[in-house]
Amino acid sequence: MISLSPPTICNSAKKLTPKRITSSPVAHADVALICELDEQWSFVGSKARQHWLWYAYNTKTGGVLAYTFGPRTDETCRELLALLTPFNIGMITSDDWGSYGREVPKDKHLTGKIFTQRIERNNLTLRTRIKRLARKTICFSRSVEIHEKVIGTFIEKHMFY
Repeated sequence: MISLSPPTICNSAKKLTPKRITSSPVAHADVALICELDEQWSFVGSKARQHWLWYAYNTKTGGVLAYTFGPRTDETCRELLALLTPFNIGMITSDDWGSYGREVPKDKHLTGKIFTQRIERNNLTLRTRIKRLARKTICFSRSVEIHEKVIGTFIEKHMFY
């Protein structure tokens, strides 16, 4: 067993540079994609310091197309939609959160819980596999930088396909 000091682990995590968009050839194909959008709550330091993971889920492959971090605002929604421009997206589904209604083009948008079952299931998988996303946990990030890099690296390694 290798014994590493906490500063060594933190310094290694700070050097991570995860991609925010998939490079999968399947996702970039000419076929129109159906993608689900959702945001997932987490915190950094204390529950008062909310930090949201926003991501787009490819319903065909079960993988993540793109993700971003930010507050629960229209600006972060626009940032996620900008990351989706390289893809041929035919339909975008989401829940009733107001940002989606204002920012997603109306002709491509379907709203309702019935259309977001897959991404909600994926949220549970993420919460189970990444303890810092769990609601009641003793595992949490102290810095936004480490939080985003650890979650981003997990998504890049295990969810981009």
